[in-house]
Amino acid sequence: MRRRILLGSLLATPALAQAQWSPTRTIRLVAPYAPGGGVDTAARLLAGPMGALLGQTVVVENRGGAGGSIGAAEVARAAPDGHTVMVDALAHTVNPALMRGLPFDYATAFTPISQILVWPQILIVHPSMPVRNLQEFVAHVRARPGQLSYGSSGNATAAHLASALLLSRAGLDMTHVPYRGGAPALQDLVAGNIAFVFGTVASSLQLAQDGRVRAIAVSSAQRIAGLPDVGTVAEQGFPGYELNEWNGLYAPAGLPAPAVARWHEAVRHALADTAVQARLNTLGAIPLGSPPEEFARYVRAQRDAMATLVRDTRITIE
Repeated sequence: MRRRILLGSLLATPALAQAQWSPTRTIRLVAPYAPGGGVDTAARLLAGPMGALLGQTVVVENRGGAGGSIGAAEVARAAPDGHTVMVDALAHTVNPALMRGLPFDYATAFTPISQILVWPQILIVHPSMPVRNLQEFVAHVRARPGQLSYGSSGNATAAHLASALLLSRAGLDMTHVPYRGGAPALQDLVAGNIAFVFGTVASSLQLAQDGRVRAIAVSSAQRIAGLPDVGTVAEQGFPGYELNEWNGLYAPAGLPAPAVARWHEAVRHALADTAVQARLNTLGAIPLGSPPEEFARYVRAQRDAMATLVRDTRITIE
């Protein structure tokens, strides 16, 4: 339901369109990760339509390293004039619980503008595992404490966090195998070397449809279109469970309200573009374009939730 409401609002004429701020030069859109990932994809997909509305070129700059904190630090010290913004990921709310000695405070260094996209994850297993749903999976693992392992795209990534939350809620004992990215984790799952992976829709859906893996749950609050018969984790015995990758747009702290409004309008404009929507549908991403106040509340809630999860499951980035 939330998706339908927000998507419909993308096409409405927002009152914020009356804001008077406009950029006067080329805009830097920082993606604090290497090219090719979800953040980079989102930034490059939206840069053109946003620039068209704003009347200036939006240049995507990759500033990867240290879990996104290097690029974030660069944005944190930029002038809050609307000419430097950042697309960041779930790590924006996870890093404060994992990293010490950063030259900025994630809680105060940025102006949240909009949650742009949600990337649901799919819990997939090897077809040889004798399970068809999450309840059977939990029973299978519970009967083999400490004997099975699962993979992720790396420590403290969305895939790892989703797995840790599920194992904690279900009281399961498994060994985490962090890989250097999602692709090698999926390769080992297809080979039958690990028990399960939380994969993105873009990377996992086709594998599931081809029968090379079996999808048994999705991490989002609603089922996904590509796997309508696969239930969510929440509806399969774990109410309230939801842990997705997501992207949001931020500016340096102190960005004036008219600039915040104009940037939010630019996000909504880009997400309403038919070519952008078609591409996002292919990737399995859910467009949101939430208002700044709502996004700020969401970021605060996520920061608290991730701090609790990291503490309770003893996640580190070592």
